[in-house]
Amino acid sequence: MSTITYAVTGMTCGHCELSVQEEVSEVAGVQDVEVSATTGTLIVTSSGPVDDTQILRAVDEAGYSAVRVA
Repeated sequence: MSTITYAVTGMTCGHCELSVQEEVSEVAGVQDVEVSATTGTLIVTSSGPVDDTQILRAVDEAGYSAVRVA
């Protein structure tokens, strides 16, 4: 099991959170997605390694941008 945190910019409300959650949840291997517009964070839990590019692309599809937090 792997957990990765991303900083997401541009989210301002619950609808923003839902959009990101829906897109990221579709990435293969993702088991859980926690999104907070208040803190600007996205926490992804997966069954194994997930390509950052896929997560970042999913966030972009939702209309936002993200970077992985070290």
